[in-house]
Amino acid sequence: RLPGFPIVLHGASSVIPEYVEMINKYGGEMPGAQGVPEEMLRKAASMAVCKINIDSDLRLAMTGSIRKYFAENPSHFDPRQYLGPARIAIKELVKNKIINVLGCDGKA
Repeated sequence: RLPGFPIVLHGASSVIPEYVEMINKYGGEMPGAQGVPEEMLRKAASMAVCKINIDSDLRLAMTGSIRKYFAENPSHFDPRQYLGPARIAIKELVKNKIINVLGCDGKA
């Protein structure tokens, strides 16, 4: 019996509203951006889905963090300065996905 969803979820990013809001607040234009709710991803991960793509969430976290950094520090131009907060945002996002959404903490 097959589940009612694909075994590989392409384009399954949840499009976290906080990052979309951050991008829009600091000069971006992403009206109406939406994704798959994390609860649905959690359910899929607990069943037969073995690959869930979340790249869009990673790009949103990085872009939002960089836009915010430049808005708050307009004279900075060194990537070592603005990539630090972006890396932190991605790290926190991945940590959340591993522990709270995908249920794969400690299963590597």
